[in-house]
Amino acid sequence: MERPPVERPSLYEFAGGEPAFLALAAAHHLRCLEDPVLNHPFSHRDNPEHIPRLAAYWAEVLGGPPAFSERCGGHLAMIRMHANMGAADEMGERFVAAFAQAIDDADLPADPDFRAALLAYMRWATGEVMVYSPYEAAVPDRLAMPHWDWDGLVKEEA
Repeated sequence: MERPPVERPSLYEFAGGEPAFLALAAAHHLRCLEDPVLNHPFSHRDNPEHIPRLAAYWAEVLGGPPAFSERCGGHLAMIRMHANMGAADEMGERFVAAFAQAIDDADLPADPDFRAALLAYMRWATGEVMVYSPYEAAVPDRLAMPHWDWDGLVKEEA
């Protein structure tokens, strides 16, 4: 007799919910401040909401509540905030490396499938942000909110 597939919790739930994402965002922000290439764009200490917003965005994408969309304008707002900055290609790679280190710093679960899913998401997300980085890049009027699970991109909702 074949067993039904076991449903896994969302990446958000598996990570530990909101406290885990706040810890991840804080650890990632610190890693970016310590990086000589990422430091300048991440040194905007005048925005006390940066870490909670970053945590809310990642949480929503990875299976958590839609707090970022409700309070901050969703994926389009995030892309517009980062668009047309002329970021150097190496920034994306360094951002992902800082994220990988921050997963450890935040003491998220060591499960290899979980970590692989997080890193796959961040590589995809960084690639998308970099598409809109050139000064002349046109940002569409609508961009759907991505949703990511253990197997990758699930759906995007406008």
